[in-house]
Amino acid sequence: MPGLITPGYADPIRVLVTGAAGQIAYSLLYSIAKGDVFGKDQPIILVLLDIPPMLPVLDGVVMELQDCALPLLREVIPTDKVEVGFKDLDAAILVGSMPRKEGMERKDLLKANVAIFKAQGAALEKYAKKTVRVLVVGNPANTNCLIASKSAPSIPKENFSCLTRLDHNRARSQVAMRCGVPADAVKNVIIWGNHSSTQYPDVHHAMVNVHGKEVEAYSAVKDDSWLKGDFISTVQLRGAAVIKARKLSSAMSAAKAICDHMRDWWFGTLDGEFMSMGVYAGGNSYGIPEDLIYSFPVHIKNKSWNIHDGLPVNDFSRAKMDATAAELVEERDTALSFLSQ
Repeated sequence: MPGLITPGYADPIRVLVTGAAGQIAYSLLYSIAKGDVFGKDQPIILVLLDIPPMLPVLDGVVMELQDCALPLLREVIPTDKVEVGFKDLDAAILVGSMPRKEGMERKDLLKANVAIFKAQGAALEKYAKKTVRVLVVGNPANTNCLIASKSAPSIPKENFSCLTRLDHNRARSQVAMRCGVPADAVKNVIIWGNHSSTQYPDVHHAMVNVHGKEVEAYSAVKDDSWLKGDFISTVQLRGAAVIKARKLSSAMSAAKAICDHMRDWWFGTLDGEFMSMGVYAGGNSYGIPEDLIYSFPVHIKNKSWNIHDGLPVNDFSRAKMDATAAELVEERDTALSFLSQ
């Protein structure tokens, strides 16, 4: 598809999706290309990066995108070369990573992904715009994001984030179903920490709109033992439950969460609302170690996020926030030992 210039539209932005021949990307690309993420009047150049064996599959994805006849999609560039993939990017969605194979130690998984995200961080540093916004989806997402950021020292740390919006949406939906309300009647749930089974889904500050009146989630749900027990474990283990049922990992819901995350980063959060994002922990007021990518409640304005400060933290929450931080510190230290090799 040659680049098209159409009067009345903004200049196109360049958006990269890695792992572009995979199943999350297959659920994601249509939403981006039709304007659900970056705006209904924002033309897009989609750059699709994958490993060489996946290029024939990628050609099929390109054909399908062309066949959607989407007015905002100005060009689709399939590639296996980082110098093409990362050039002049406005947004990078890093979905591709080394998946955990049976019998694989977590340490081996970390080592393989450090190599991938070190290379991708270096490519961002060398080829992308310094204003690029980077979302890391590939697991272990928090640590992969930290490695990419450290490998791109001239791009602000604030421009890197990892996906915990899927966990956030899962938590929101669980509370909504329990209360018999639509999902958008629940706001300000929080995912603290790592995108792993140690994450802490917290509803102490969440509000539920019941019959037009906002009430605290604990009052709306009226079941403290569920909120402190099965609710938390359901959200923590939801990814595994989907794999057990589908024999494939979450794709539709992951793609929706990516869209939500990037759209909020681009256009901002609503007044009085915060969302969960894995972001750089430096300067946080919650006692979380600084040099981590940790999921916090954030509000966003002018494409810049700020951690929502000042929320009271009880002993129950403190212990869970610290436990997931401890896992991230261990992951980080292991990853950094590989990075220096």
